[in-house]
Order: sequence, then C-alpha cells, then structure tokens
Amino acid sequence: MKALVLAGGSGTRLRPITFTRAKQLVPVANKPILFYGLEAIAAAGIREVGVVVGDTAPEVMAAVGDGAAWGIEVTYIPQDKPRGLAHAVVIAEEYMGGEPFVMYLGDNLIKDGITGLVREFDVSEASDAHILLAHVPNPTAFGVAEVDDGKVVRLVEKPAEPKSDLALVGVYLFRPAIFEAVNSIEPSARGELEITDAIQWLVDHGRVVTPHVIEGWWKDTGKLDDLLEANRILLEDITTEIEGEIEDGVRIEGRVRIGRGSVIEGSSRLRGPICIGEDVRVVDSYIGPFTSLADGVQVLGSEIEHSIMLQHSRLESVRGRVTDSLFGVGAVARTSASTPSANSFMVGDNSEVEIAR
Repeated sequence: MKALVLAGGSGTRLRPITFTRAKQLVPVANKPILFYGLEAIAAAGIREVGVVVGDTAPEVMAAVGDGAAWGIEVTYIPQDKPRGLAHAVVIAEEYMGGEPFVMYLGDNLIKDGITGLVREFDVSEASDAHILLAHVPNPTAFGVAEVDDGKVVRLVEKPAEPKSDLALVGVYLFRPAIFEAVNSIEPSARGELEITDAIQWLVDHGRVVTPHVIEGWWKDTGKLDDLLEANRILLEDITTEIEGEIEDGVRIEGRVRIGRGSVIEGSSRLRGPICIGEDVRVVDSYIGPFTSLADGVQVLGSEIEHSIMLQHSRLESVRGRVTDSLFGVGAVARTSASTPSANSFMVGDNSEVEIAR
C-alpha cells in the first residue's frame, strides 16, 4: 500500500499566517502539523508516500525532504492550483501504479493514528473505499455520511438538513476503482472535483464503501480555534523535560518542556502544560497553560496563555494577558511608552485584532 498526502491548498481560513507559509507547516506543540501525519503513515507500515504540493512546494519540500526522517520514500506530485481533493487523486494515478492507497489530508490530526484503519482495509478485499468518520456536533459544516448495515449509502457535502452526525475525517483508503470515479465526475458549483462526489459515484455504481467511526479525537486544523484546540490536546500528554536554564526565583507549576539554550529569568512564572523550544528567552513574565513558544521566541514583561508563538516572535511589556492567540514568524507585540496614549498597528490582509477596553 502507498500513501497520498495532500500538502497544497491556500489555507484561506488561517490568513494572514498562510500568506507566508504552508498551512500544513504551522506547528502545534512545536511540531508542524504535517509531521504528525507522516509519523502516522510510517507507523502503519507504509513506506512509499506521494505528497501533493502547490504554491508552497519549496517550503514543504525543504521541511520534509526525501522522507528519510520517518523511514519513508517521498515523491512530490505538483498541482498547478487547488482543484479539489478528487483532482489530487486524478494527478496521482500514475504514481499509485494500480496499488491501493491511503489519502491523508496534511492539515488533519488524528489521536489514534491510522494503523488500525489500514489493517482493516488490508484484510478485507470486499470494499473499494474505506472512509474515516467521526461524530460531530455541527454536521452542517462537513461532508456527512449516511450508513446502513455497515455500508456507506450516501454522502452529502455540508447538508442543510443532515440525516446523520457522521462527518468525513480527512483520511480515506481506496482501491484502483477510485480512479474511474474521479475521472467520471464533474466539477462542483465551486469549480472543484469533490472527493465526496467521487465516493458517491462508487456507491451509485454498485461499489462497496465501508465506514470506520473513530472514538478518539480528531482535528481539522484549518481554523485558528481548531489549531489552538489541537495544541491544547497535544500538550495534555507532554512530560516535563528541562534542557534550558532556569534562574533562581522562577516558579514552575505543572508539566513543562524547555529546549536547549532557552533561559527563564527574573520573577517569571511557568504554569504547564507548556512547550518551549530552543533559544527562547522569558523575562519577568507569566506563561500560562496550553502555550507553545517556538525557537527564538522572546516574552519580556508580559503574560500569555492558550496561545502559539512561532519562531522569533516577541511580546514586550504588553499590558493585560494575551490569550487565544497565534503570532506569526517574527511578529512583535509591544506596549509603546509614547504619549498621548494610542494604539498603533501594522496588520496584514484578513487579520483580526481584539483590543481590551
């Protein structure tokens, strides 16, 4: 079995962060989202992986390389622009060479991995597609599956009146029949080839599509709230590991991971779970639960919790506690000492800023 990992797309829901980086490389718990998927694929015993890339191909290729870090062999499959998930399958047909494969969306996180799913598909040759589903409280926001007698009988994309609460998770297993399906469907109203339409084509033409309902957590990290929630969930499982320097007077509560070269100074207080990368500097600051600070971050005389700070970003003398936030690479937030009192911003396209009253 091979794998097809989707690492293209424009990441519009995470702008402005994704104006300058691939959405799949935004880190949670200080590790790029894409890496969790590659780890899950390798753990399932899959060694040949095709990675679909788009405009951010150079960044993805630089981060993933040849796949040796995970014991896999990576082949890059270019996609000229986002044309839908089913289009990614179309352009991967030659690479798959008639073998069954797992398709994994690179911005998804699945707690329990995919090993069990792959084994189910391996031992059963009765189905042409095996799809991962999860119960969700808001099925109108997802592709929804209707299941009867252990088989998928209908798929609807974002239904106004869903007949089930089973949403499609971003992992699918296919046999070669899927190529006939993706080459037979027409683009949707938004101009893309939808994978839900392709799977429905299989159902309509007498092919067997089977479900696997997951019990553990799953996150599509395409939005800020989900990204922060994934960061929170992953930090729940960290263990204390301190490789940096902790000065006298610093208070540490709970589980904290601190990388090499990092220094926690002055009257700082760390309240875990927290993940701090390498060469981070924290001075007279409070770092609260469910916060990830990437390499080179500085937090000076400020308070932050339930947030993610990317490489070399900085908080400096910020009044009030920062929470539920994502700071891009090199971003700076600081309090100005100038008078009269005023707020000054340089904010990118489609950004959102909240100011305390």
